Amino acid sequence: MLRHFPAPRNYESRYIQLLISIMHVFDNHMHLKEDGRYIDAVAEFKKYGGTCLNFCPYTDVKSIIEEKSYIKCYEKGIKIAKNAMEKTGVKIFLTVGPYPVDYLKLRESIGRQQAIELMKRGMEEAKEFCIDGKAIAMGEIGRPHFKVDEQAWKDSNDILLYGMELAKEADVPVIIHMEKATPSNMKEIAEMAQRVGLNKDKVIKHYAPPLIKKEENAGIFPSVIASEKNIEEALKKGTRFMLETDYLDDTSRPGAVLALKTIPKKIRKLISEGKMSEEEAFIINKENPEKMYGIELD
Repeated sequence: MLRHFPAPRNYESRYIQLLISIMHVFDNHMHLKEDGRYIDAVAEFKKYGGTCLNFCPYTDVKSIIEEKSYIKCYEKGIKIAKNAMEKTGVKIFLTVGPYPVDYLKLRESIGRQQAIELMKRGMEEAKEFCIDGKAIAMGEIGRPHFKVDEQAWKDSNDILLYGMELAKEADVPVIIHMEKATPSNMKEIAEMAQRVGLNKDKVIKHYAPPLIKKEENAGIFPSVIASEKNIEEALKKGTRFMLETDYLDDTSRPGAVLALKTIPKKIRKLISEGKMSEEEAFIINKENPEKMYGIELD
């Protein structure tokens, strides 16, 4: 574990630069597109001190309908990650799963029953990717983040429950996509996990606000969207969280949700201002992801 050695003031800037250069900086949830900034975005992440990414590939409903499978989408994700790793040296892990909003598009195109079947097949294929060591988690799975009809809501929750059951069998985490997190709906998600025997510690809320205490998140693990305000608020409550940018790599929305360089930049700033300790940075960026996913970042 990194230890704190007080830095002389005249060497403080160099000290922080050295510290960032030897520590891990992990973005727990982001996306890449071959026609986006792609390699340039990953290279920029590295330039600012980023070392490891948890990449969630986009799904393609047209391909899923044609193939009657999510495999092609997941395999494309492997190709995108491999190419980026070779060109930048950044370590990239994969999280795969049927995107919750796919259900609505599939239902409109092929009907409700076939949509459910394809979403569940996507869960099964994601489980196999995890078992084979091609992915470290199932996600982002869950339910639409906006209001939908009652049937869509029920079906989405049933599909999520099935995914949780498969994750329990594979002993891997799930990364949850859903509406804005509150203590109430975190409790609901925790209860769903309990129903299928999935450890709540393996349920990660993507795009989480700083609901860090267990009385706020019901034991769900928060992946906090890495605005400076969120990070500072989270640190006041503990270190049981990871950070994410949810970078979209969409050229029509540059830098959305947050730019890929955000986490290393914010960590550098917060450490230099004395608002984050080296130990806190170590826990959030290395200890937590290694424990959560059973991976080694070195």
